[in-house]
Amino acid sequence: MQITETSVDGLKREFKVVIAAQEIDAKIQAKLQELTRTVKLPGFRPGKVPLTVVNQRYGGSVTQEVVETEVTEATQQVVRERGLRVALQPDVSIATPYASGHDLEFKVAIEVLPDIEPVDFGSIEVERLVAEVDEAAVDAAVASLAEFSRTSEPVTEDRGATAGDLLVIDFAGTVDGEARDGMSATGHELPLGQGSFLPDFEQGLEGARAGEHRQLRVTFPADYGSADLAGREAVFEVDVKDLRRSLPAVIDDALAKRFGLDDLAALRASARSRLAKEYEGLSRRRLKRTLLDRLAVLHTFPVPPSMVEVEFDAVWRQWEREKEAGRVPPSEVERDLETVKAEYRAIAERRVRLGLLVSEIGQRNAIKVTQEELNRALIAEARRYPGHEREVLDLFRKNEQAAERLRAPLYEDKTIDFILELVRVTDRSVSIEELRKDPDEADGAVV
Repeated sequence: MQITETSVDGLKREFKVVIAAQEIDAKIQAKLQELTRTVKLPGFRPGKVPLTVVNQRYGGSVTQEVVETEVTEATQQVVRERGLRVALQPDVSIATPYASGHDLEFKVAIEVLPDIEPVDFGSIEVERLVAEVDEAAVDAAVASLAEFSRTSEPVTEDRGATAGDLLVIDFAGTVDGEARDGMSATGHELPLGQGSFLPDFEQGLEGARAGEHRQLRVTFPADYGSADLAGREAVFEVDVKDLRRSLPAVIDDALAKRFGLDDLAALRASARSRLAKEYEGLSRRRLKRTLLDRLAVLHTFPVPPSMVEVEFDAVWRQWEREKEAGRVPPSEVERDLETVKAEYRAIAERRVRLGLLVSEIGQRNAIKVTQEELNRALIAEARRYPGHEREVLDLFRKNEQAAERLRAPLYEDKTIDFILELVRVTDRSVSIEELRKDPDEADGAVV
């Protein structure tokens, strides 16, 4: 076999590979000879089928099998002998089909991973935003729990529904006479005047009484979340089953007991603990984002174009799904499409570069995801699907790609934690509003 490097262009390498005809023909003949001893054909005793008959019947498929094997092994040899770190599967092209007696010649195009030299992490400074859980936040959390657990009582006086009342309704909606998913329910509790339904719907039920039937014509807003319904008119048939008034929210020991706690002090302590975990998670995400931003600025190595294309395709498909669902702002939809694509391609390139950098740092420092860590993540994922935990566990245990989707973020987080131990981190106290703020709103950074 002859291997010749024919092109070097950045991270792209191209090779010409020639395998002698004698070598391939010998392997084809050996396979056919083996078949003569094992193949069963009508009219011939086992092991007595002539080679000419076997060649006539199976020559084409055997040739194809041998050529594919030779090409695969030769490609692996190219990678191994040249010490290449391959980005994606090599691209093999054979100009003409193999013919007996003629050397097999083909090209192998390979994109290699770049050489990455991480910076001295001790030279990096990052700021961690920290928010304290104050009494006002605890008060608001407890008040929210009280509001969530409010009870109601029937309206006994002779009157129709007003803002603040709770209507128990059955409803079914149609668009152009066609029923749609999500436009019907029975026994639904609608707090009138809180904006949980479309304004036309709630206004149409003002003054309604228990036992009353109403037909409502509702126009969905032009910017409604579902593009299929945006701006369209729907007709709802509504039966009012009951009219109730909400009782005032009471914050006391009884409220705590409804949540399985001893008293109000325990409820406040629980609320404080939950808020502290939430703030800690927000702080961690902002710190990780800040660190990745710094790493992206400090590392400018080239990235394999094919990897960027794969990532861009995934990003762009997600954008198109969001657009189809009406979740892309009109201002972005109206922009020049090529400009939007260029921005998302930059996002894809940044993600690939950071992914390669994190992988390199992890490999250099022998960072591993243990089976115990993976099992914990697997159990947490299964718990997201109550009643189907067993099916989820089986899926991840039998599907390597699914398991890798769990492993990858664990590996990234462990590597980020490793880096954070080496960089200089300073804390800055901020309000919870600032901690929750999307950093892109302030600096226009690309994720």
